[in-house]
Formats: sequence, structure tokens, C-alpha cells
Amino acid sequence: MFEKLKTSLLANNARFKEIHHPSEGNSEKVAAVRGTEVGQGAKAMLCRAKEDENLLVLAVLPGDRKLDFKKLAQAIPCKKITLAPPEVATEKTGCVIGAIPPFSFSSDIRLIVDPDLLARYEEIAFNAGRLDTSIVLNTQDYVRIAQPSLYYICVTE
Repeated sequence: MFEKLKTSLLANNARFKEIHHPSEGNSEKVAAVRGTEVGQGAKAMLCRAKEDENLLVLAVLPGDRKLDFKKLAQAIPCKKITLAPPEVATEKTGCVIGAIPPFSFSSDIRLIVDPDLLARYEEIAFNAGRLDTSIVLNTQDYVRIAQPSLYYICVTE
């Protein structure tokens, strides 16, 4: 996944930097290692519809926010949506949980991004298919390359 992602970014003339770091298990620690804010982290969560296990969605939101499953279900639309089990996420994305980048390289996985992630920062940061490597990517380049659907999917506080 890392090589596929990097090849895509280079082929599309994306403005990005690659950061190698120790594997970290939470958003705060990895943001500190990257030198970014927690909210810049593009948290990618593979979800699937309860009524159709083949309906997969990669929900991407700021690292300091929580996913509102009801809003995500309305965006699809479907009745109910949950996180995909870890083994399904690994099988479908080629990445372990926590390393999934905010890109869908599969026509079977719909990509939905919360607009707040894109509005808050000029760059987003994410694990690049590996827990020990991150990419900090220009936000405009991300939207141009990933072409996500945009819906407000975060819990409002």
C-alpha cells in the first residue's frame, strides 16, 4: 500500500513529505512525532452497512473528532453502519487498523471525507499504509487526487 500510495502522489505531482517514525498507537503521540496538530490527522475508518456487508465506506475525519455513525449512514444512505471488523479492514485495504490511508484504491470502497478536515488545515497528515511511516500532504492535492465525497460525519459537540 505504501508504494502504491507514494507512486500515485508522485504521478499526480502532489506536494507531500514522508516521515519515518516509531509506531504509535494514538493520535496525540503520532501528531507529536510528525510535528503536526492532532486535528490535521486524517483518521480513516473502514465501515460497512449492517444490511449489506458488501457496502463498504472509508470514512475520513479529523484526528481530534469522533465519527457519527448516524450521519454516515444518512450520507450513504443506509439504515445502519458500523466499523468493519479488523480482519475485513485488513483484507479490503491491505493495511492494519491505524495504518489505513485516506484513499480508496478499490471501486468497492466508497470514500467519504468530513469537510472540516479539509477546511481547517493547508496540509493533512496520515499513516501511509504502515504504522511507522506518515505522509503530510497538501490538502488541495489530496482533494484533487482522492476525489472524495464530502459530508459532515463527525459528532457535533
